[in-house]
Amino acid sequence: MNREKTLDSIPIDLFLEIFSRLPTKSVGRCRCVSKQWASILGRQDFIELFLTKSSTRPRLLFAIQGNNDEWLFYSSPHPQNPYEKSTVVATDFHTKFPRSQSDCFYASGLLYFPDVQISKNKGEDPVPVICNPITGQYAILPRLRTDAKPSSFFGFDPIDKQFKVLHMNTIVNNEKGHRILTLGTGKMKWRKIQCPYTHKTNHNTWHKGICINGVLYYPTNEKPYKIVCFDVRSEKYKIIASTCFSDALINYKGKLGVIKLKYDDDCIFVLKLSMWVLEDVEKQEWSKYVYPFPKNENCKHLSVVGMSTTGEIVLRQNWSNSYFFYFSPERKTFQCVNFQGLGVNCGRINAFVDHVDDLSVNNAKQLKSSIYVQEQDRSKFESINKFDALCRLDGD
Repeated sequence: MNREKTLDSIPIDLFLEIFSRLPTKSVGRCRCVSKQWASILGRQDFIELFLTKSSTRPRLLFAIQGNNDEWLFYSSPHPQNPYEKSTVVATDFHTKFPRSQSDCFYASGLLYFPDVQISKNKGEDPVPVICNPITGQYAILPRLRTDAKPSSFFGFDPIDKQFKVLHMNTIVNNEKGHRILTLGTGKMKWRKIQCPYTHKTNHNTWHKGICINGVLYYPTNEKPYKIVCFDVRSEKYKIIASTCFSDALINYKGKLGVIKLKYDDDCIFVLKLSMWVLEDVEKQEWSKYVYPFPKNENCKHLSVVGMSTTGEIVLRQNWSNSYFFYFSPERKTFQCVNFQGLGVNCGRINAFVDHVDDLSVNNAKQLKSSIYVQEQDRSKFESINKFDALCRLDGD
């Protein structure tokens, strides 16, 4: 029995079920096998099934900048037993990406970099790029000239499945309004949009904003403190009052959460964590929760990563690239997690909770430029055909 007949003998539902359990890069390789496989694995019902399976096993995504400014992308499952005081979890290396002087922004599986040195030609300026950290696919965006300290935010519309980059000058008003770009809409270009609220944005990397259910939230950098709500689909704004200048914005069970850490007098050890949850956007009603931190010698110099779908607040040590902490307010558990395999010599570290692979955002329409692949000489980058690259990528 030849291969084609063997494939034809497999019920299509079983075929889709088997392939829905594979990693994203493996699905990409399988699409290269034949036109028949590419057609089956590109079907909408398979894409939806793959997303359903992937959503049951969300991962922690790491974007780590090495000493030569190249970005390395890893991911890891979350720890399985929250009642263990400490545990060790292995990480998987996926791809690497060229150098960038700016930080990255995350939305629904993709990363946005405001300036990446894609070209190997000396003297060429860096360009804004959106990439898939798992597969290495990327799209180059048009350059946008602006002032010396611009602010950028990255959002996703789950209804139309569209990614948008929001870019503005430090002070935003009707004369110097926002610019916005939509990924995957033919010829990409920046459009002007009007913001009815004059406000000062914060270009610091620890206030990147967060996109929750199609709404992008980011804090203003002025008193009284406010949070801007930007609907990614309608491109409309709202302003809500904030109780404090936050350390982090999080996704609290589909609602906006604001977290503030209180340190001791020496600003070393965390004493308590305060969290405000936006219960009603229209009424601007907040609920406040205060959690004392356990006495632990490791609870020092912490920053908030986010909240997992299981309700755990994830934090990391600012001076370590491998030690993270999972704090569950409901279970009153505090767990130290050592993520192994991230390396020791690195610069900037980003972590994003509950990364889920979505095949619908990995197609050629949106990320059509190329793929960066690992060669034996890992210091070199080569831009090649997408499907050829998928076949040549290292093992998952």
